[in-house]
Amino acid sequence: MKDFKSPTDEILFSLHHVADAGASDAHDPDLAADVLNQFATFAEQVIAPINRSGDQQGCRLENGRVRTPDGFPDVFHQTAKGGWLGLTVPEAYGGMELDRLTAAGISEISTGANHALQMATGLLPGAVSTLLRFGTEEQKQRWIPRLADGRTLNTMCLTEAGAGSDLSRVRTKAEHQGDGWHLSGEKIFISNGDQDLSEDILHFVLARSRPDETGMKGLSLFLCPSQISSGRNDVRVARIEDKLGIHGSPTCQLVFDGAQAELIGEEGGGLAAMFTLMNHARIDVALQGVAHASRAWDIAANYAGDRTQGRRSDGSPAMLSDHADVRQMLDEQRALAVGARAMCHLALVVLDDPDQLPLADFMTPICKIFATEAGIRAADLGIQVLGGYGYLEEYDIAQTWRDARITSIYEGANGIHALTAATRGLTAHGGAGADAFVNFIMTLGADAAPVNSCFADWQDMRAGILAHQGVPANARLFANLTADLFFRAAWVRIGSVAVGTEFEEEFQQLSQKVLNSPMPLPRFSA
Repeated sequence: MKDFKSPTDEILFSLHHVADAGASDAHDPDLAADVLNQFATFAEQVIAPINRSGDQQGCRLENGRVRTPDGFPDVFHQTAKGGWLGLTVPEAYGGMELDRLTAAGISEISTGANHALQMATGLLPGAVSTLLRFGTEEQKQRWIPRLADGRTLNTMCLTEAGAGSDLSRVRTKAEHQGDGWHLSGEKIFISNGDQDLSEDILHFVLARSRPDETGMKGLSLFLCPSQISSGRNDVRVARIEDKLGIHGSPTCQLVFDGAQAELIGEEGGGLAAMFTLMNHARIDVALQGVAHASRAWDIAANYAGDRTQGRRSDGSPAMLSDHADVRQMLDEQRALAVGARAMCHLALVVLDDPDQLPLADFMTPICKIFATEAGIRAADLGIQVLGGYGYLEEYDIAQTWRDARITSIYEGANGIHALTAATRGLTAHGGAGADAFVNFIMTLGADAAPVNSCFADWQDMRAGILAHQGVPANARLFANLTADLFFRAAWVRIGSVAVGTEFEEEFQQLSQKVLNSPMPLPRFSA
């Protein structure tokens, strides 16, 4: 078992050298370093030690209520007491009001230490953003301080048995009665649908408030608290799902039986409000992929560096990491983790600029696809490096793979994001997002021949898709090529800015390996 070690220095290098986060008025590099180092110590000493036991014990349903693994409530309360939940919450509502880039570093460290516990708080920034944008002043004053100090945690209730990625099939009803709105229906796959960490839960529920309207019309967003003045609201847990991974996070099926709720935003404007939650969640899931890739490399590199295996050419004992095949796997893990992190941080800088909304919309699904696939791939490689021991639970790499596997599925399956990239990504805003992506890539890696070669393939495929109407059959191929182009350009940037840093030799060598490896995708022919 390899104890969790936060990749704090690598995160700070990526933020400040690769993404140039310090250029933003909202980001203070010195403050960010202090905050991340403080949280890293807390994560290593307090959060990470209950990760494995939480995975082994899992959650349970007792008398209709969810009980999280031993130690989870106490660690959550320590996290809340330290102020870590309100990191990006405005000071007026009891938060620290730090920037999103610093919060991204915290999110990655938190996931690497304990993905299941991070699931409890990962939706909180999106909930606060939704309240700030769509909530009434009374709703803001009532809920945001409670979210900031940990008295309340929130859920995102979209999915139903017949309405997964297709939200037009949502059937949960919202009826307006004399005392307000009441919700009736069932939601599935609700992370932390119930738990014993916070005093109460605020469910953000997408429901049909206009039954005469079908499809996306008539959907509204509601705030449905678990506690009301008379006691428990009419929301119950029908079951906890038995999952492959993130066992310490309860995934619930919820039944709303006339539960009291209140509208947030305009009636019929539920999707616009919900996407504020979802867009934040997608970048956060991308960072979960980064965290797993980084953790997988750390476990594998530590094991391979300590394990004696065969002999060197001079007859001296060889380490596992001395063998070319193992070295190649370790390099791929490292390149995926560092490159995916850079992509996410570069995208977050764009997201912070309201003038670059089309580019942000284009980049978000690409980051979600690449970073989550990178986490799964790196964990799979880690199992291979450890051999038979990798297949055992004892060394934590198996759990890393199990926990990482969900990231390519939730918050929009990667196939759906690929379709988005190849359709709306190329046409929304008059194609401005894709055009801006061209300029962005040229700024990052225009001097590298491998990037230019990949870029030529990408331009051909983009033109071919736009020339044909309808749903492109090669959407995943286009999304993969877009991600590959972004990844290679990011590594040009990483290699150039590593000069003079502690990562100079390692990252420049990795940059050359990434750029000079064979193109993994075939050239597109229209």
